[in-house]
Amino acid sequence: QCLYQFLAFVPPSNGSLSVPGTASVMVDTQHPLTLQLNSSLGDTELCKIHYHFGEFGNYSLVVKTLNTSTKTVSCDLVINEGPINSYLPLLFAVLVYMGVLAVFIAGRLLMKIDPVRNWVYKKLNLRETDRLINTELGSPNTTDSVNCDSTPRVWSTASRQRLHSLDTFRGLSLIIMVFVNYGGGKYWFFKHESWNGLTVADLVFPWFVFIMGTSISLSLSSMMRWGSSKQKVLRKILWRSFVLILLGVIVVNPNYCLGPLSWDNLRIPGVLQRLGFTYLVVAALELLFARAESGTWEASYPALQDILPHWPQWIFILMLEATWLCLTFLLPVPGCPRGYLGPGGIGDFGNYPNCTGGAAGYIDRLLLGEKHMYQHPSSNVIYQTTMPYDPEGILGTINSIVMAFLGVQVPLFFSSCIDYINFSNFLFQGIISAILTKCSKEEGFIPINKNLWSISYVTTTSCFAFILLLLIYYLVDVKKLWSGAPFFYPGMNSILVYIGHEVFANYFPFKWKMQDSQSHAEHLTQNLTATTLWVIISYLLYRRRIFLKI
Repeated sequence: QCLYQFLAFVPPSNGSLSVPGTASVMVDTQHPLTLQLNSSLGDTELCKIHYHFGEFGNYSLVVKTLNTSTKTVSCDLVINEGPINSYLPLLFAVLVYMGVLAVFIAGRLLMKIDPVRNWVYKKLNLRETDRLINTELGSPNTTDSVNCDSTPRVWSTASRQRLHSLDTFRGLSLIIMVFVNYGGGKYWFFKHESWNGLTVADLVFPWFVFIMGTSISLSLSSMMRWGSSKQKVLRKILWRSFVLILLGVIVVNPNYCLGPLSWDNLRIPGVLQRLGFTYLVVAALELLFARAESGTWEASYPALQDILPHWPQWIFILMLEATWLCLTFLLPVPGCPRGYLGPGGIGDFGNYPNCTGGAAGYIDRLLLGEKHMYQHPSSNVIYQTTMPYDPEGILGTINSIVMAFLGVQVPLFFSSCIDYINFSNFLFQGIISAILTKCSKEEGFIPINKNLWSISYVTTTSCFAFILLLLIYYLVDVKKLWSGAPFFYPGMNSILVYIGHEVFANYFPFKWKMQDSQSHAEHLTQNLTATTLWVIISYLLYRRRIFLKI
């Protein structure tokens, strides 16, 4: 539903068939395009072609007049040079990493030989590293996690060991986020969707929020287990939230080479800011309703054992979601239809050019001011929007709180055997997603939209997150078929890796001048190199037992 945009003017041939009028243009290859040829006299439509052009292909649209009296023309698309296979560099990269994986597997098999394993442990002192890490707060006991116990989670005094699956999941999300932020090899599926839809890039931030919710539950359990008072824990929650928000403001406003930063253009929202505020709300909510002992309701209704212990929190979350729905669909926005969820710009046939994000964009512009928001949203790539819009804005933070709270529910599953885990919540979320989206990208009641952080986006990504976390948990902590490497290492130092990759994004060796800026191979090499370097850095920090904690 985009307005046609002027592409080129083809000059007349002046009656000379040997020298036709020509015009050269470049077009987008991510989506199929519709080319419409209009007459310069009367601007009437002559022909229309719908085609999905290939990357770096060379095409000619040959237009011939068939009948001058009726002004009928023929339009034929000719392929002068076929498009390249832009996925070959990606395939090569996969093969390289598969080779590296094969080497590591061979090394793991060697580690099963007692003399080799003893020599490596002696040289690297790995047992001492694991001992120090496992004494940190924030994870349940691996042994407890595989016991078939349907008793709801309570604050216990048992000593517990760290679950590697949580750090592995966090590290996987973080590494994909780093790769995406560095450019993702300039592949469209490693970029955020312009508006509705879902790509790989759109999965990682909600996954990070999800696992943060899981960590909140476990860290609070640990602190309460060690006898910390609620007042002390609340002070720590407030301090962590403040530091995250402060770091976020600093990271999203880099000005290393441009002189002093003007307060007039300071961007207020951001990734770490949203994480900080989400952490504050969810952690405070869990702390407020933390129980020292379990009740009897859960024993009477085992199917609801993951909801009944948290009924006050669920009520609060449902009230928050009702607030999001009311503001999104009922708040009057000047010049825009009520409940508008579109991108504005040339979308929706250009009827609402200044309505980007509907109520979400309006609230941010009203409370934050246009100069304190993100100035280059992904919607301007296709929809040519001119209004600033912040994907980490105020209204979307409500649904990030919901996402983190869904992550809080995961530790309840760690007390049950894999075969008896209650999937009802996440199955229900999947059903909600199907209903809200009508299983389509654009036609649903509430489409999946990362910019808006729509509720369908939350329910969909939380389903994916739970399934992936369950798989990693089974492989890493239950069957111990995988150590979690290499994602485990950045997962142990997530804040340091995230801030570091943002601060040093434009510095060598994470970035360098390329010979061909249009080459997928060069972009992919640079982005994978930078991402791999952060994995290596996190591994070296792990070896030296250096962990940035807030």
